[in-house]
Amino acid sequence: MATLAAHQPTSARPTHWKEDNPTKGDLSHIPGEQGLPVIGNTFKMLADPPAFTRAMVEKYGRVYRNNAFGGTVVALVGADANELVLFDRKKIFSSEQGWGPILDQLFPRGLMLMDFDHHRADRKALSIAFKPEPMRHYVGSLNHGIAQRMGEWGAGPIQFYPAIKQLTLDLAADSFIGIPFGEESQKVNQAFVDMVQASVAPIRKPLPFTKMKRGTDGRAYLVEYFTKETERRRAEGGGQDMFSQFATATRDDGSLLPVDEVVDHMNFLMMAAHDTITSSATTLVYYLAKNPEWQEKLREELRAITGGEGRALNYEELGQAELTEMAFKEALRMMPPVPSIPRRALEAFEFGGYRIPAGTPVGVNPHFVHHDPEIWDEPEKFDPLRFTREAEKARHKYAWVPFGGGAHMCLGLHFAYMQIKILMAHMLTTYRIEVADGYAPEWQAWPIPQPKDGLQIALRKI
Repeated sequence: MATLAAHQPTSARPTHWKEDNPTKGDLSHIPGEQGLPVIGNTFKMLADPPAFTRAMVEKYGRVYRNNAFGGTVVALVGADANELVLFDRKKIFSSEQGWGPILDQLFPRGLMLMDFDHHRADRKALSIAFKPEPMRHYVGSLNHGIAQRMGEWGAGPIQFYPAIKQLTLDLAADSFIGIPFGEESQKVNQAFVDMVQASVAPIRKPLPFTKMKRGTDGRAYLVEYFTKETERRRAEGGGQDMFSQFATATRDDGSLLPVDEVVDHMNFLMMAAHDTITSSATTLVYYLAKNPEWQEKLREELRAITGGEGRALNYEELGQAELTEMAFKEALRMMPPVPSIPRRALEAFEFGGYRIPAGTPVGVNPHFVHHDPEIWDEPEKFDPLRFTREAEKARHKYAWVPFGGGAHMCLGLHFAYMQIKILMAHMLTTYRIEVADGYAPEWQAWPIPQPKDGLQIALRKI
Protein backbone atom coordinates (compact mmCIF):
# COMPACT_ATOMS: atom_id res chain seq x y z
CA MET A 1 0.00 0.00 0.00
CA ALA A 2 2.81 2.43 0.87
CA THR A 3 4.47 1.89 -2.51
CA LEU A 4 1.24 2.55 -4.40
CA ALA A 5 0.50 5.60 -2.28
CA ALA A 6 3.73 7.19 -3.44
CA HIS A 7 2.06 7.78 -6.79
CA GLN A 8 -1.09 9.40 -5.39
CA PRO A 9 -1.48 13.20 -5.39
CA THR A 10 0.20 14.65 -2.31
CA SER A 11 -3.09 15.91 -0.90
CA ALA A 12 -4.45 12.32 -0.99
CA ARG A 13 -1.72 10.90 1.22
CA PRO A 14 -2.28 10.61 4.98
CA THR A 15 0.06 12.69 7.13
CA HIS A 16 1.47 9.54 8.73
CA TRP A 17 0.43 5.90 8.58
CA LYS A 18 1.51 4.06 11.66
CA GLU A 19 -0.53 1.08 10.50
CA ASP A 20 1.67 0.81 7.41
CA ASN A 21 5.02 1.14 9.15
CA PRO A 22 7.25 -1.92 8.76
CA THR A 23 7.14 -4.43 11.59
CA LYS A 24 10.12 -5.28 13.78
CA GLY A 25 10.53 -8.39 11.67
CA ASP A 26 10.63 -6.34 8.46
CA LEU A 27 13.56 -4.35 9.88
CA SER A 28 15.29 -7.15 11.81
CA HIS A 29 18.04 -7.42 9.18
CA ILE A 30 19.16 -3.86 9.98
CA PRO A 31 21.46 -3.70 13.03
CA GLY A 32 20.34 -1.63 16.00
CA GLU A 33 18.52 -1.79 19.29
CA GLN A 34 15.02 -1.30 20.69
CA GLY A 35 16.04 0.11 24.08
CA LEU A 36 13.68 0.09 27.04
CA PRO A 37 10.02 -1.00 26.79
CA VAL A 38 7.70 1.77 25.54
CA ILE A 39 10.24 4.64 25.68
CA GLY A 40 12.99 2.89 23.71
CA ASN A 41 16.13 5.04 23.54
CA THR A 42 14.28 8.37 23.78
CA PHE A 43 15.83 9.70 26.98
CA LYS A 44 19.24 8.21 26.27
CA MET A 45 19.23 9.96 22.90
CA LEU A 46 17.94 13.30 24.24
CA ALA A 47 20.60 13.36 26.97
CA ASP A 48 23.38 13.81 24.40
CA PRO A 49 22.31 13.32 20.75
CA PRO A 50 25.81 13.68 19.19
CA ALA A 51 27.34 11.20 21.63
CA PHE A 52 24.42 8.80 21.09
CA THR A 53 24.85 8.93 17.31
CA ARG A 54 28.63 8.40 17.56
CA ALA A 55 28.10 5.39 19.80
CA MET A 56 25.50 3.89 17.46
CA VAL A 57 27.70 4.39 14.38
CA GLU A 58 30.70 2.84 16.16
CA LYS A 59 28.61 -0.15 17.26
CA TYR A 60 26.37 -0.75 14.24
CA GLY A 61 27.77 1.21 11.29
CA ARG A 62 26.29 4.03 9.22
CA VAL A 63 22.92 2.36 8.74
CA TYR A 64 21.25 1.43 12.00
CA ARG A 65 17.85 0.96 13.59
CA ASN A 66 16.79 3.02 16.61
CA ASN A 67 13.61 3.05 18.67
CA ALA A 68 12.65 6.49 20.07
CA PHE A 69 9.60 8.75 20.46
CA GLY A 70 7.31 5.74 20.18
CA GLY A 71 8.55 4.42 16.84
CA THR A 72 11.43 2.78 15.00
CA VAL A 73 13.62 4.92 12.72
CA VAL A 74 16.40 3.80 10.40
CA ALA A 75 19.31 6.24 10.59
CA LEU A 76 21.33 6.84 7.41
CA VAL A 77 24.59 8.57 8.25
CA GLY A 78 27.04 10.25 5.88
CA ALA A 79 27.29 12.74 3.04
CA ASP A 80 26.02 10.15 0.54
CA ALA A 81 23.04 9.49 2.80
CA ASN A 82 22.35 13.24 2.96
CA GLU A 83 22.36 13.40 -0.82
CA LEU A 84 20.13 10.35 -1.24
CA VAL A 85 17.47 11.58 1.18
CA LEU A 86 17.60 15.37 0.79
CA PHE A 87 18.17 15.63 -2.95
CA ASP A 88 15.68 12.77 -3.36
CA ARG A 89 16.30 12.20 -7.04
CA LYS A 90 13.55 9.55 -7.27
CA LYS A 91 11.02 11.46 -5.10
CA ILE A 92 10.50 8.66 -2.64
CA PHE A 93 11.16 10.42 0.68
CA SER A 94 8.27 12.28 2.30
CA SER A 95 9.12 15.33 4.39
CA GLU A 96 5.45 15.68 5.29
CA GLN A 97 5.34 12.22 6.83
CA GLY A 98 8.79 12.60 8.39
CA TRP A 99 8.08 15.81 10.27
CA GLY A 100 4.35 15.20 10.70
CA PRO A 101 4.44 13.17 13.94
CA ILE A 102 6.58 15.93 15.52
CA LEU A 103 5.01 19.08 14.12
CA ASP A 104 1.54 18.44 12.75
CA GLN A 105 -0.32 19.40 15.96
CA LEU A 106 1.40 22.77 16.01
CA PHE A 107 2.71 23.68 12.56
CA PRO A 108 0.50 21.81 10.04
CA ARG A 109 0.93 22.61 6.35
CA GLY A 110 4.18 24.46 6.79
CA LEU A 111 6.57 24.05 3.87
CA MET A 112 8.43 21.24 5.65
CA LEU A 113 5.12 19.37 5.95
CA MET A 114 4.42 19.43 2.21
CA ASP A 115 5.68 17.21 -0.57
CA PHE A 116 6.28 17.26 -4.30
CA ASP A 117 3.78 19.23 -6.46
CA HIS A 118 1.94 20.92 -3.58
CA HIS A 119 5.22 21.90 -1.94
CA ARG A 120 6.64 23.22 -5.21
CA ALA A 121 3.55 25.34 -5.95
CA ASP A 122 3.37 26.93 -2.51
CA ARG A 123 7.14 27.44 -2.30
CA LYS A 124 7.05 29.30 -5.60
CA ALA A 125 4.18 31.50 -4.41
CA LEU A 126 5.89 32.29 -1.10
CA SER A 127 9.27 33.05 -2.70
CA ILE A 128 7.90 36.51 -3.59
CA ALA A 129 8.72 37.51 -0.01
CA PHE A 130 12.44 36.96 -0.70
CA LYS A 131 12.72 38.98 -3.91
CA PRO A 132 15.08 42.00 -3.98
CA GLU A 133 12.53 44.70 -3.13
CA PRO A 134 11.15 43.03 0.01
CA MET A 135 14.70 42.09 1.02
CA ARG A 136 15.76 45.72 0.78
CA HIS A 137 12.85 46.58 3.07
CA TYR A 138 13.95 43.95 5.59
CA VAL A 139 17.50 45.38 5.55
CA GLY A 140 16.16 48.72 6.72
CA SER A 141 14.12 47.14 9.51
CA LEU A 142 17.02 44.94 10.63
CA ASN A 143 19.54 47.78 10.71
CA HIS A 144 17.20 50.00 12.70
CA GLY A 145 16.22 47.33 15.24
CA ILE A 146 19.74 45.95 15.75
CA ALA A 147 21.36 49.38 16.09
CA GLN A 148 18.80 50.35 18.72
CA ARG A 149 19.35 47.14 20.68
CA MET A 150 23.17 47.51 20.64
CA GLY A 151 22.73 50.78 22.48
CA GLU A 152 20.32 49.22 24.96
CA TRP A 153 22.63 46.29 25.72
CA GLY A 154 25.58 48.52 26.51
CA ALA A 155 29.00 47.39 27.70
CA GLY A 156 29.39 44.76 30.40
CA PRO A 157 28.32 41.18 31.10
CA ILE A 158 25.28 39.82 29.27
CA GLN A 159 23.52 36.49 28.97
CA PHE A 160 23.57 36.39 25.20
CA TYR A 161 21.08 33.67 24.25
CA PRO A 162 17.97 35.20 25.88
CA ALA A 163 19.07 38.66 24.70
CA ILE A 164 19.47 37.62 21.06
CA LYS A 165 16.31 35.51 21.22
CA GLN A 166 14.28 38.54 22.28
CA LEU A 167 15.94 40.67 19.62
CA THR A 168 15.31 38.06 16.93
CA LEU A 169 11.67 37.76 17.97
CA ASP A 170 11.26 41.54 17.87
CA LEU A 171 12.98 41.75 14.49
CA ALA A 172 10.72 38.98 13.16
CA ALA A 173 7.62 40.81 14.40
CA ASP A 174 8.84 43.95 12.63
CA SER A 175 10.25 42.51 9.38
CA PHE A 176 7.93 39.52 9.04
CA ILE A 177 4.63 40.83 10.39
CA GLY A 178 5.07 44.59 10.25
CA ILE A 179 4.07 45.26 13.86
CA PRO A 180 6.22 47.49 16.11
CA PHE A 181 7.88 46.31 19.30
CA GLY A 182 5.31 46.42 22.07
CA GLU A 183 2.53 44.53 23.86
CA GLU A 184 1.07 43.01 20.69
CA SER A 185 4.42 41.73 19.45
CA GLN A 186 5.15 40.28 22.91
CA LYS A 187 1.92 38.24 22.79
CA VAL A 188 2.76 36.98 19.31
CA ASN A 189 6.32 36.16 20.35
CA GLN A 190 5.23 34.24 23.46
CA ALA A 191 2.81 32.15 21.39
CA PHE A 192 5.71 31.14 19.11
CA VAL A 193 7.94 30.28 22.07
CA ASP A 194 5.21 28.05 23.54
CA MET A 195 4.65 26.29 20.20
CA VAL A 196 8.34 25.54 19.67
CA GLN A 197 8.74 24.17 23.21
CA ALA A 198 5.69 21.95 22.69
CA SER A 199 7.02 20.52 19.42
CA VAL A 200 9.30 18.07 21.26
CA ALA A 201 7.33 17.74 24.49
CA PRO A 202 7.32 14.12 25.79
CA ILE A 203 3.56 14.34 26.46
CA ARG A 204 1.95 14.60 23.00
CA LYS A 205 -1.61 15.32 24.17
CA PRO A 206 -2.69 18.87 25.22
CA LEU A 207 -3.41 17.95 28.82
CA PRO A 208 -3.83 20.81 31.35
CA PHE A 209 -0.60 22.46 32.53
CA THR A 210 1.57 20.67 29.95
CA LYS A 211 3.88 22.17 27.33
CA MET A 212 1.66 20.71 24.62
CA LYS A 213 -1.39 22.52 26.05
CA ARG A 214 0.50 25.84 26.09
CA GLY A 215 1.65 25.11 22.55
CA THR A 216 -1.82 24.38 21.19
CA ASP A 217 -3.19 27.46 22.99
CA GLY A 218 -0.44 29.51 21.34
CA ARG A 219 -1.39 28.09 17.96
CA ALA A 220 -5.08 28.91 18.52
CA TYR A 221 -4.17 32.52 19.35
CA LEU A 222 -1.98 32.90 16.27
CA VAL A 223 -4.50 31.27 13.93
CA GLU A 224 -7.10 33.82 15.03
CA TYR A 225 -4.63 36.71 14.82
CA PHE A 226 -3.17 35.83 11.41
CA THR A 227 -6.59 35.04 9.93
CA LYS A 228 -7.91 38.52 10.76
CA GLU A 229 -4.66 40.13 9.60
CA THR A 230 -4.61 38.22 6.29
CA GLU A 231 -8.12 39.41 5.45
CA ARG A 232 -7.30 42.98 6.47
CA ARG A 233 -4.11 43.16 4.43
CA ARG A 234 -5.77 41.74 1.36
CA ALA A 235 -8.47 44.38 1.66
CA GLU A 236 -5.90 47.16 2.12
CA GLY A 237 -3.49 45.98 -0.59
CA GLY A 238 -0.70 44.55 1.57
CA GLY A 239 2.71 46.03 2.35
CA GLN A 240 6.44 45.30 2.24
CA ASP A 241 6.64 43.07 5.32
CA MET A 242 6.84 39.30 4.78
CA PHE A 243 3.34 38.58 6.06
CA SER A 244 1.78 41.07 3.65
CA GLN A 245 3.76 39.47 0.83
CA PHE A 246 2.40 36.04 1.78
CA ALA A 247 -1.14 37.36 2.20
CA THR A 248 -1.18 38.64 -1.39
CA ALA A 249 0.91 35.83 -2.96
CA THR A 250 -0.65 34.01 -5.91
CA ARG A 251 -0.13 30.65 -7.57
CA ASP A 252 0.66 30.24 -11.28
CA ASP A 253 -3.03 30.41 -12.18
CA GLY A 254 -3.36 33.80 -10.46
CA SER A 255 -5.35 32.49 -7.48
CA LEU A 256 -4.56 33.69 -3.98
CA LEU A 257 -3.41 31.13 -1.45
CA PRO A 258 -6.32 30.11 0.82
CA VAL A 259 -6.38 32.16 4.03
CA ASP A 260 -5.85 29.12 6.27
CA GLU A 261 -2.77 28.13 4.25
CA VAL A 262 -1.32 31.65 4.53
CA VAL A 263 -1.83 31.40 8.29
CA ASP A 264 -0.09 28.02 8.52
CA HIS A 265 2.82 29.15 6.34
CA MET A 266 3.27 32.25 8.49
CA ASN A 267 3.24 30.22 11.71
CA PHE A 268 5.83 27.82 10.35
CA LEU A 269 8.17 30.40 8.84
CA MET A 270 8.19 32.56 11.96
CA MET A 271 9.15 29.50 13.99
CA ALA A 272 11.76 28.35 11.50
CA ALA A 273 13.28 31.81 11.14
CA HIS A 274 13.59 33.16 14.63
CA ASP A 275 14.59 29.99 16.48
CA THR A 276 17.21 28.83 14.00
CA ILE A 277 18.75 32.30 13.66
CA THR A 278 18.82 32.66 17.45
CA SER A 279 20.70 29.39 17.76
CA SER A 280 23.09 30.15 14.89
CA ALA A 281 23.87 33.70 16.07
CA THR A 282 24.62 32.35 19.55
CA THR A 283 26.97 29.73 18.14
CA LEU A 284 28.81 32.31 16.01
CA VAL A 285 29.19 34.75 18.92
CA TYR A 286 30.55 31.98 21.14
CA TYR A 287 33.18 30.87 18.62
CA LEU A 288 34.21 34.45 17.86
CA ALA A 289 34.66 35.08 21.57
CA LYS A 290 36.77 31.91 21.86
CA ASN A 291 38.77 32.83 18.74
CA PRO A 292 39.57 36.55 19.09
CA GLU A 293 41.89 36.49 16.06
CA TRP A 294 38.91 35.63 13.85
CA GLN A 295 36.75 38.17 15.63
CA GLU A 296 39.30 40.83 14.74
CA LYS A 297 39.45 39.75 11.09
CA LEU A 298 35.69 40.08 10.78
CA ARG A 299 35.79 43.45 12.56
CA GLU A 300 38.37 44.74 10.09
CA GLU A 301 36.32 43.50 7.13
CA LEU A 302 33.10 45.09 8.39
CA ARG A 303 34.81 48.37 9.27
CA ALA A 304 36.26 48.52 5.77
CA ILE A 305 32.76 48.07 4.31
CA THR A 306 30.80 50.38 6.61
CA GLY A 307 33.47 52.93 7.42
CA GLY A 308 33.30 52.52 11.18
CA GLU A 309 31.16 52.05 14.27
CA GLY A 310 27.48 51.33 13.96
CA ARG A 311 26.93 52.39 10.34
CA ALA A 312 24.20 50.43 8.59
CA LEU A 313 25.21 47.63 6.22
CA ASN A 314 23.32 48.30 3.01
CA TYR A 315 21.67 45.66 0.83
CA GLU A 316 24.19 46.20 -1.98
CA GLU A 317 27.11 45.71 0.47
CA LEU A 318 26.04 42.33 1.83
CA GLY A 319 28.08 40.38 -0.73
CA GLN A 320 31.28 42.16 0.35
CA ALA A 321 31.19 40.58 3.83
CA GLU A 322 32.89 37.39 2.61
CA LEU A 323 34.87 36.53 5.75
CA THR A 324 31.77 37.12 7.86
CA GLU A 325 29.83 34.70 5.69
CA MET A 326 32.61 32.10 5.94
CA ALA A 327 32.65 32.42 9.74
CA PHE A 328 28.88 32.01 9.85
CA LYS A 329 29.10 28.90 7.68
CA GLU A 330 31.72 27.46 10.01
CA ALA A 331 29.48 28.19 13.02
CA LEU A 332 26.65 26.37 11.22
CA ARG A 333 29.01 23.44 10.68
CA MET A 334 29.99 23.34 14.33
CA MET A 335 26.40 23.55 15.57
CA PRO A 336 23.75 23.02 12.86
CA PRO A 337 20.42 24.43 14.10
CA VAL A 338 18.60 21.29 12.88
CA PRO A 339 20.89 18.46 14.04
CA SER A 340 18.84 15.66 12.43
CA ILE A 341 16.26 15.58 9.63
CA PRO A 342 13.42 13.01 9.43
CA ARG A 343 11.75 11.60 6.31
CA ARG A 344 9.53 8.59 5.53
CA ALA A 345 10.26 6.25 2.64
CA LEU A 346 7.28 5.94 0.29
CA GLU A 347 8.98 3.13 -1.63
CA ALA A 348 11.52 0.47 -0.79
CA PHE A 349 15.14 1.45 -1.48
CA GLU A 350 18.68 0.22 -0.97
CA PHE A 351 21.51 1.98 0.85
CA GLY A 352 24.72 0.85 2.50
CA GLY A 353 24.08 -2.77 1.57
CA TYR A 354 20.61 -2.90 3.16
CA ARG A 355 17.18 -3.04 1.56
CA ILE A 356 14.89 -0.73 3.49
CA PRO A 357 11.16 -1.37 3.04
CA ALA A 358 8.46 1.11 2.02
CA GLY A 359 6.89 2.98 4.91
CA THR A 360 10.11 3.11 6.97
CA PRO A 361 10.73 6.33 8.93
CA VAL A 362 14.33 7.34 8.17
CA GLY A 363 16.59 10.14 9.33
CA VAL A 364 19.85 11.79 8.31
CA ASN A 365 22.20 13.47 10.77
CA PRO A 366 23.82 16.77 9.69
CA HIS A 367 25.58 17.18 13.05
CA PHE A 368 27.47 13.90 12.72
CA VAL A 369 28.43 14.57 9.10
CA HIS A 370 29.57 18.12 9.98
CA HIS A 371 32.02 16.58 12.46
CA ASP A 372 33.02 13.54 10.44
CA PRO A 373 36.86 13.26 10.47
CA GLU A 374 36.67 11.46 7.12
CA ILE A 375 35.48 14.78 5.63
CA TRP A 376 36.90 17.51 7.88
CA ASP A 377 40.45 17.91 9.20
CA GLU A 378 40.38 18.66 12.94
CA PRO A 379 36.57 18.80 12.95
CA GLU A 380 36.35 20.33 16.45
CA LYS A 381 38.49 23.31 15.44
CA PHE A 382 36.78 26.56 14.39
CA ASP A 383 38.25 27.42 10.99
CA PRO A 384 36.25 29.63 8.58
CA LEU A 385 38.83 28.96 5.83
CA ARG A 386 37.06 25.65 5.28
CA PHE A 387 34.58 27.75 3.28
CA THR A 388 36.75 29.35 0.66
CA ARG A 389 35.32 28.70 -2.81
CA GLU A 390 38.15 26.28 -3.57
CA ALA A 391 37.59 24.28 -0.38
CA GLU A 392 33.84 24.09 -0.99
CA LYS A 393 34.32 22.82 -4.55
CA ALA A 394 36.65 20.07 -3.32
CA ARG A 395 34.11 18.64 -0.85
CA HIS A 396 31.06 16.46 -1.27
CA LYS A 397 28.11 18.77 -1.97
CA TYR A 398 26.14 17.23 0.87
CA ALA A 399 28.90 17.28 3.50
CA TRP A 400 27.49 20.60 4.81
CA VAL A 401 23.70 20.80 5.04
CA PRO A 402 22.59 23.21 7.80
CA PHE A 403 19.81 24.48 5.52
CA GLY A 404 18.78 21.04 4.30
CA GLY A 405 18.98 20.38 0.58
CA GLY A 406 17.12 19.60 -2.60
CA ALA A 407 13.55 20.80 -3.03
CA HIS A 408 13.25 21.50 0.71
CA MET A 409 16.34 23.69 0.95
CA CYS A 410 15.51 26.44 3.48
CA LEU A 411 13.51 29.16 1.70
CA GLY A 412 14.86 31.85 4.03
CA LEU A 413 18.58 31.04 3.91
CA HIS A 414 19.48 34.35 2.26
CA PHE A 415 17.49 36.19 4.92
CA ALA A 416 19.52 34.32 7.55
CA TYR A 417 22.82 35.37 5.96
CA MET A 418 21.56 38.93 5.74
CA GLN A 419 20.45 39.13 9.36
CA ILE A 420 23.70 37.65 10.68
CA LYS A 421 25.85 40.00 8.58
CA ILE A 422 23.90 43.04 9.75
CA LEU A 423 24.09 41.86 13.37
CA MET A 424 27.85 41.39 13.12
CA ALA A 425 28.31 44.75 11.37
CA HIS A 426 26.72 46.56 14.32
CA MET A 427 28.00 44.33 17.09
CA LEU A 428 31.65 43.90 16.12
CA THR A 429 32.24 47.54 15.18
CA THR A 430 30.79 48.63 18.54
CA TYR A 431 31.97 45.96 20.98
CA ARG A 432 34.64 43.38 21.58
CA ILE A 433 33.12 40.06 22.64
CA GLU A 434 34.85 38.23 25.50
CA VAL A 435 34.35 35.09 27.58
CA ALA A 436 36.12 33.97 30.72
CA ASP A 437 39.26 31.86 30.34
CA GLY A 438 38.37 28.19 30.05
CA TYR A 439 34.66 28.91 29.61
CA ALA A 440 32.85 26.13 27.73
CA PRO A 441 29.08 26.05 28.14
CA GLU A 442 27.09 22.84 27.98
CA TRP A 443 24.74 22.78 24.99
CA GLN A 444 21.17 21.53 24.96
CA ALA A 445 20.57 19.85 21.60
CA TRP A 446 16.75 19.72 21.49
CA PRO A 447 14.53 21.13 20.09
CA ILE A 448 17.14 23.52 18.64
CA PRO A 449 20.69 23.84 20.03
CA GLN A 450 21.23 26.38 22.79
CA PRO A 451 23.67 26.85 25.69
CA LYS A 452 22.12 25.68 28.95
CA ASP A 453 23.51 28.68 30.86
CA GLY A 454 22.36 31.20 28.23
CA LEU A 455 25.97 31.92 27.10
CA GLN A 456 27.76 34.22 29.53
CA ILE A 457 29.74 36.83 27.59
CA ALA A 458 31.03 40.34 28.20
CA LEU A 459 30.77 43.23 25.73
CA ARG A 460 33.67 45.71 25.85
CA LYS A 461 33.19 49.05 24.14
CA ILE A 462 35.78 49.64 21.46
